[in-house]
Amino acid sequence: MPIEKIDLKLINFFRMISVPTARLGLFVIFFWFGALKVVGLSPANFLVQELFEQTVQMMTFGQFIILFGLFECIIGILFIVPKMERVVIPLLLVHMITTFMPLFILPEITWNGLFVPSLEGQYIIKNLVIIASAIGIVAHLHPLGK
Repeated sequence: MPIEKIDLKLINFFRMISVPTARLGLFVIFFWFGALKVVGLSPANFLVQELFEQTVQMMTFGQFIILFGLFECIIGILFIVPKMERVVIPLLLVHMITTFMPLFILPEITWNGLFVPSLEGQYIIKNLVIIASAIGIVAHLHPLGK
């Protein structure tokens, strides 16, 4: 079989599975990490609590972390439910804004130096891959009314 034919078959295969794979990956990340927050086992709880203390403070942290974890679980579930993309993308936008906030509000935790993120900073910066996956999903939507 010529290399061009193999190349085309691989491209078509990955094109076919790209959106379902992105959906599944986003579900796993959001549901799993959200569930860890709900049960109080998330390694990110320290960072979330530090940000909470600098910003929210309209409820207890215990209440907030459970609600935030449930919010993440809902985002995860909506990514695997067909036709919910237009609902989950604005929720993802809100989540990404809040998740990137520590890079600016808590630089002593998220940066070791100029352009040198701490482990927590790396954890946040990797969210660019989540954004890219979501963009890929949205790029495959059919326009409304068609």
